[in-house]
Amino acid sequence: MSLAARQAELVEALTSGKPVPPGFDPDRVNAARVALLRKRAGEVARQWPMLASALGDGWKREFTAWARTRPTQGSLRDGWDFARDLRADLPAAAGEELAEREARWIYDGASAPRPRRGPAVRSASGTVVVHIAGRVRVMRRSR
Repeated sequence: MSLAARQAELVEALTSGKPVPPGFDPDRVNAARVALLRKRAGEVARQWPMLASALGDGWKREFTAWARTRPTQGSLRDGWDFARDLRADLPAAAGEELAEREARWIYDGASAPRPRRGPAVRSASGTVVVHIAGRVRVMRRSR
């Protein structure tokens, strides 16, 4: 097996939860995997502060469990995909953050997000966000 193929297997083991390739110490690979997931959670928390804050002490645990078998798409997209997966259970602040991003940007889950040019209405967790002519209006459900 070529060096490039072995490196690719190692990268998959570190980032996608694939089995540790032969010839590598499983304990060290797992330690590196955990460190990379924690780093990734921190990067996503910087892009999605309300999402991370809303999940509180469970943020790293929940995000790393979600990310363990998913290769990174970058912190913005990772957070977006994670928030979408939690959409039904998002706390209000995190739902507002998601709805605002989806009103301002177009993201299909596959390609890179791009700015939205036309009007949009998005909602999550009781918050409705309207984007018209470059301006965003946030409307929260009264309690």
